[in-house]
Amino acid sequence: MDINNLIINSLIYILPAYVTNAAACIFGGGKPLDSGKLFMDGRRIIGNGVTYRGTFFGLLCGVIAAILEGIFFNLNIVGNIAFYYHVFEWACVGLLLSLGALFGDMLGSFIKRRLGFTQGRPAPLLDQLGFVLFAILFAYPFAPIPWNMIILLLIITPLVHLFSNILAYLLGIKKVWW
Repeated sequence: MDINNLIINSLIYILPAYVTNAAACIFGGGKPLDSGKLFMDGRRIIGNGVTYRGTFFGLLCGVIAAILEGIFFNLNIVGNIAFYYHVFEWACVGLLLSLGALFGDMLGSFIKRRLGFTQGRPAPLLDQLGFVLFAILFAYPFAPIPWNMIILLLIITPLVHLFSNILAYLLGIKKVWW
């Protein structure tokens, strides 16, 4: 597979996780998932950044993105993709990618609270790679991808994450550029 197809196929595969991560931020707010509870170290379990609303809409938008991919690619509008699923399979893979992305983000927040990071403070690589790594781990048993796609996603995701955060900041969706 040439580099262009590798990049395109990798982005097609991970798109539901990217959408989930963005939608959780865009639609977040409200009651935190940890309900303000403290962990045994006296710090919040996850913090205010992970909410019921963000989790719900992140999951919903990620699955919708996967279903739309399934419809689009099953119409053979774009050829030469590395994997082929029926729309239902796209939805299932999208659900797994979305759940993994949300879990990775929550785990990242949990780790940041243990390390004493304040809400919203960046943790380079943890913020960018946690969600994508767990998205791949959750979906891999049912929709495995080759190692070169995994490595590429781990390389390009920090760049995509940074670009999308800067864009969200410029659009007024985020209060900070990171």
